[in-house]
Amino acid sequence: MAANVYASATEGSPDTSRTADGGWQAGTIDCPDVGDTLTNVPDDAREEVDKELALLDQQIAEAYQKLQDPAVRGDEAAASGIMDPLAENRAATIERIAAALERAGERPEGVDELAACTLRQSDDQADGQDGAQDDQNGQNGQGDQGQEGGQEQDGQDQGGRQQSNGGQSGNGPVAGDFADITTAPPPAQAPNPGADASRGTFATSCGVNANGLFNSDNVIVAPGVSNGAHHFHDYVGNQANNAFADDNELANGGTSCVDQGDKSSYYWPVLRLQNGTQEQDAGAPGGGIEGNAGEIVTPKDVTLTFVGSPSSKVTAMPRLLRIITGDAKAFVNGTTNANASWSCTGFEDRQLKDKYPVCPQGSDVVRTFKFQSCWDGRNIDSANHRTHVAFAQADGACPAGFQAIPQLVQRIVYDVDAPTLQDGGRTVPLFAVDAFPEQLHKPVTDHGDFINVFDEGLMRDMVGCINDGRQCGAGADEEPDDDNGNGNGNGNGNGSDDGSDNGSDNGSSQEPGSGSDNGSENPGGSDDEPQEEPTPTADVPSDDASTAPADDEPKTYTSPSATEKPVTQSPEATSYPRNDSTPSASESGSTGIVAQPPADAQPAPQGGNGSLAETGTQLWPAAAGAVLLVSGFVLLRRTRRRYM
Repeated sequence: MAANVYASATEGSPDTSRTADGGWQAGTIDCPDVGDTLTNVPDDAREEVDKELALLDQQIAEAYQKLQDPAVRGDEAAASGIMDPLAENRAATIERIAAALERAGERPEGVDELAACTLRQSDDQADGQDGAQDDQNGQNGQGDQGQEGGQEQDGQDQGGRQQSNGGQSGNGPVAGDFADITTAPPPAQAPNPGADASRGTFATSCGVNANGLFNSDNVIVAPGVSNGAHHFHDYVGNQANNAFADDNELANGGTSCVDQGDKSSYYWPVLRLQNGTQEQDAGAPGGGIEGNAGEIVTPKDVTLTFVGSPSSKVTAMPRLLRIITGDAKAFVNGTTNANASWSCTGFEDRQLKDKYPVCPQGSDVVRTFKFQSCWDGRNIDSANHRTHVAFAQADGACPAGFQAIPQLVQRIVYDVDAPTLQDGGRTVPLFAVDAFPEQLHKPVTDHGDFINVFDEGLMRDMVGCINDGRQCGAGADEEPDDDNGNGNGNGNGNGSDDGSDNGSDNGSSQEPGSGSDNGSENPGGSDDEPQEEPTPTADVPSDDASTAPADDEPKTYTSPSATEKPVTQSPEATSYPRNDSTPSASESGSTGIVAQPPADAQPAPQGGNGSLAETGTQLWPAAAGAVLLVSGFVLLRRTRRRYM
């Protein structure tokens, strides 16, 4: 199995791993996270640095693939023959990064020491996760609760030992990654809204990705790099998002949103059932050969709601603002930037941070992302894609130098059955998000991405609505189901034309208009969220909060996307259609990977055995023939009427 892994900033890991009988095995590769240390990258060096950071990930991927060879697993010397060249390759790449930064400004200190990597046993990682989470903000005691609850369930010591590392590809998940939702503690109380609170909500309805728009790119982190994410994402909203999309292409792309003024891109790792299904990406980068296997589940409901601040009015987001919430590397990096929240419909007053939920019968799985709600007033992105935005403080106010913006609350519902943990998911399969193999598909690695491509007029409407305490937007007037936030379930076929299921709940963990949760409840409760307070970069502008910023106000600081497309698109950048013979999950509303539709059209999922190009070759002649056939019938009927 080939697999790519994100790097790790964890230190002090053992150089090798030992099995219970004294043998040697590799669990994961643990490398310092170079990208996270680069908090200041000049625009002139950004493109080169992004490409080199992506190369670091690729180097780890190749080393991980070699370590999975059975002949290497028991040979410590052979493993050293893999790890030593990895360190050499990383050293050369890091030197090119440092040189690029030096040419553009100043050489960073300490990056030369980040080349060496270590091997870590998966069991040691699992055992050490509680300590890492307990020592850092963002877990609020759930690390102990979730880990113990999952391990003690059914009287088994799951940890990381069941089924080797567990999962369909042997790299997770395991039964110990799950916990009964009823054991989760209630969240901390959100701060009370102040006199100047912005109590309104704005819902946008963009479908559930029923048309199957997937890729393993990430245009925010790795622009211009095919398979830069190394796992597959669901995409709703903007239909032009791939590694090579520049700002103009995003602005001119089609959208699955009901309100065509919202061309924003909302994307997150797909959820898969570990049921043995071979999707068409089983042998593709980002898919099976990178440890992401099983049936992709289409969400039952997706709700996208923007809420206000409990302490102030909000100001407009700048166009093309990028926000990443959560950390895809959190399992080995620690939970400083983690922002996962897992729950069940009917139980969303309880949230799990480091466990997948085991839901009661009739209850659906819910993923919730509460994005950063404070902006530095200048930058639409930052070197590490984090420091230009921040979470609100415990009292609901933004850190010094930041101003409140509408907070995106993203709620994704899945109709999946509770797995049978006692047999490791053999009877009812486990489920997990796509991830990097060294992360072992842990739920704490869940994350979401957002690029603001709202029309400025619609953004002004959003800000005015939130500041005035109203409920607005597509789907804002819809009635939720009787199951306490389950959504109406109409999204299974709604592609771009019907996003009516979205926005019906306005974020189940809050009461729209109450002000008690509008931007104030930080992800998972005020004590649960990662508190990131970057150094202020600008004074808060004094412009009217209901007005979009002037064209020259935000600095266009972003990772430049590649504007030159490759002559031949590599398979890594292709969406893979699903084989019609592939079994589907019972009543799960699941769909596999299908051919990517044009930007301005979202057909129903198409079956096929080939690549995107092959599927198109087969479908277009059939479509043309159908049109000619219908035209012939119409002409014949008119002719007969004329001579009757």
